[in-house]
Amino acid sequence: MDCHHCKKDCKPDRPNGVQTLLRRLRGESPDLTDRAVEPLRIILVGTPNVGKSVVFHALTGSYVTVSNYPGTTVEITQGQLTLGDRTLTVIDTPGLYSLLPLTEEEQVTRDVLLSTPDALIVHVVDAKNLGRMLPLTLQLREAGFPLLLVLNMMDEATRLGLTIHSELLAQRLGIPVIPTIAASQVGIPDLKGRIADFLDSVPQHSVLQNSIPQDSVPQVPTPPRQPYFSVTLDHPLEAAIVEIESLLNSAPGRSLRSITTLSSRSLALLFLQRDPHLWQQIQGKSSLSEGIQAILTATEAQQDGSLNTTIAQARWQIAQDLAGAVMVQQQTHQHNLAEILHRLTVYPITGFPLLVLILYFGVYKFVGEFGAGTLVDTIETFFETHINPVVNQLTVTLIPWPVLQDLIGNDYGIITLGIRYATAIVLPVVATYFLMFSLLEDSGYLPRLSLMIDRLFKSMGLSGRAVIPMVLGLGCDTMATMVTRTLETQRERLIASFLLSLAIPCAAQWGVILGLLAQKPTALLLWAGIISLIFLGVGYLTAQLLPGQSARFYMEIPPLRLPKLRNILTKTYVRMQWYFWEIIPLFIYASILIWFGRLTGLFDWLINCLKPLTLALGLPVETAPIFLYGFFRRDYGAAGLFDLQQQNLLSGNQLLISAVVLTLFLPCIAQLQILIQERGLRTTIAMVSFILPFAFFIGYLLNLVLTTLGANV
Repeated sequence: MDCHHCKKDCKPDRPNGVQTLLRRLRGESPDLTDRAVEPLRIILVGTPNVGKSVVFHALTGSYVTVSNYPGTTVEITQGQLTLGDRTLTVIDTPGLYSLLPLTEEEQVTRDVLLSTPDALIVHVVDAKNLGRMLPLTLQLREAGFPLLLVLNMMDEATRLGLTIHSELLAQRLGIPVIPTIAASQVGIPDLKGRIADFLDSVPQHSVLQNSIPQDSVPQVPTPPRQPYFSVTLDHPLEAAIVEIESLLNSAPGRSLRSITTLSSRSLALLFLQRDPHLWQQIQGKSSLSEGIQAILTATEAQQDGSLNTTIAQARWQIAQDLAGAVMVQQQTHQHNLAEILHRLTVYPITGFPLLVLILYFGVYKFVGEFGAGTLVDTIETFFETHINPVVNQLTVTLIPWPVLQDLIGNDYGIITLGIRYATAIVLPVVATYFLMFSLLEDSGYLPRLSLMIDRLFKSMGLSGRAVIPMVLGLGCDTMATMVTRTLETQRERLIASFLLSLAIPCAAQWGVILGLLAQKPTALLLWAGIISLIFLGVGYLTAQLLPGQSARFYMEIPPLRLPKLRNILTKTYVRMQWYFWEIIPLFIYASILIWFGRLTGLFDWLINCLKPLTLALGLPVETAPIFLYGFFRRDYGAAGLFDLQQQNLLSGNQLLISAVVLTLFLPCIAQLQILIQERGLRTTIAMVSFILPFAFFIGYLLNLVLTTLGANV
């Protein structure tokens, strides 16, 4: 992932606050007081895995704010860059492959570019993959954006024997080109210097054009447009571009008001590629839309393939020629350790055994045995021996009413149940998983896992890109559901969200289950096998039922690096903080609801209703409250299952059945909220209507099979 979260709020009195940014991104007129202090913006763009966020933090330091882009759940990160006595806003955008967006995140990045005319664009690229990066650079140049090009990861390019003549590249493109190794701060001072040079070229007395008297309008800088730059295409396309440009230039000035930051040539190319956003802009303008459509139809008739493919291939070829002219590849026959490890991770014959080793040592041993076993037992024992007795004693001493005593302490109290579950059972598992996930992320392993498993995911209507939200879902399904927006198609996002809700347990849930089943290897293998088969089977059937084709897979593969302890700890801390402050209120609310339910008799009534269901699954009636807990959160139910096991109330078969049903159970409240935001209320209701009975059906079927076979795990 390219965005780092920060829990700090943007202070209302802070100049250039997030509200000002959002007003500009919405296209609203900002307050005059905001415009008076509003600095020039720097927008970082680039494909994922090129070190863009590292450049962002190198420029801004530690203080950042994160806000949702208006009308979406996609987050935009901004920070402050100080150069002498000047302060600038730096905006880190989601990954972008092209100005013709395919995903919601790409659409948001393009919207930011189109909605922020007073910005300097810093395009960050992976130097060793320059040929694949330059097509976007060519689009940005052709659009006329004020642009700097950052060749990041120069150390990786050098290691591969690549020499890049950045001065020649700058001459060919007509923009500054800055080589950097952002992770080591190499080149960052030069980048800041180039930004300062750009600021010196910005007119200092530009005037806003509006109805306010000129002498009362704050003066704001407006970046100069860079010299016109274009990629020459074949004659039919060039002729069509000239005709569309003529139509656009003769159209009323307000017709394309929201996209006037693009050059007319760039607009013409996007129209030829049937950009849906642009076509929406000219709806209702019959003369303009009919004219462009006529040109488009005539041009398509002269081409064998689609115009989109033809333009992309032409731009790609020009990018390859340009990269070849500025790069020199030294002959090398040596495969260093990083290259050998890369090959081992991406080829299935070696990649899957390596994945099994990672799952065994990282998941089973570290998270399951150490996190869900050693740490949970230690903290749980501490609660049981030192905290719960003290809380119970204090509530008796300070609160004379037994009803309120039960709210705070005893069996279902806020502290003795809710806080204990969150701190003693959930937090150790989540912490160890996020630590392992951050290590894999910082090493560059996860994109290679995506590449290796792409073919398997294709059978479920997904691409290798879906590996990232699936793996993240093993930490927190709520976060993972948000990350599904990075997937290319609506169909893929729907399938991924459904599978996350059904068959991907969060770290707290599967961590507790691992800890419980660790002493029963057969039960553990059966649980993992059943959940995996359901994941693959339901995913395959869903892909067959939903119309559409599987998404294409493309992803930049970052270099394998030795993980840095500081990065790992920072990422783990941020994710733990986010998760902990999410679950604490929910666990407290669950304790209050249970207390209220017991007080009114509703809790006992619901348990009595669930008892026949638990008996049908071959479970003791004591498990009925566990499923009731699961309605609040699946990990809350898993924690309750831990309590039952501590009391030796479950056999091996019953433990397996309970673990399977709770794994397939309803999404937690937070995940349901994100599902409604991302997929809509009707789709969420449809998912829940399937998941709830399906979970109990699988539990009933599993009990029937085990009973018929006389098996005892």
